[in-house]
Amino acid sequence: MSALTNVQIINGIDGNPAFVVIPYADYLKEHAVKNATIPNEVVGAVIKQDITPIKAWREYLHLSTAELATRLGVSETEYIDIENQEKPHKPLLKKMAAALNIKLDQLNF
Repeated sequence: MSALTNVQIINGIDGNPAFVVIPYADYLKEHAVKNATIPNEVVGAVIKQDITPIKAWREYLHLSTAELATRLGVSETEYIDIENQEKPHKPLLKKMAAALNIKLDQLNF
C-alpha cells in the first residue's frame, strides 16, 4: 500500500537517499513556525483584508473554524467571536498560538 505524498526523495550516486524535495508552501509553513517569522501572506491579509492576525493565520494554515474550535474546546460560534476580537487578552492569545501551533510572538503583532 502506498500513500500519495508531495514529498520526493532523490537518491545519490550510491543509491542512498541524498535529498528530500517538498512543496515550497510546506517549506514556508515549517520555516515560519520554527523561526518565529510571520509570513508575508499573513501580514498582507491583516493589512489588505483588514482581518485579525488570528484569522489570517488560520486561513494561511488552511484550518477551518470548526477545527480550531475543537482544538480550543469551544463551540464554533465562540471561536468565531474569539477570532474577530481586535485585542484579545494575553492568556487567550497564548491558547490561540498553541492551537495554531505557532509561537505567541507570531500572533501578537
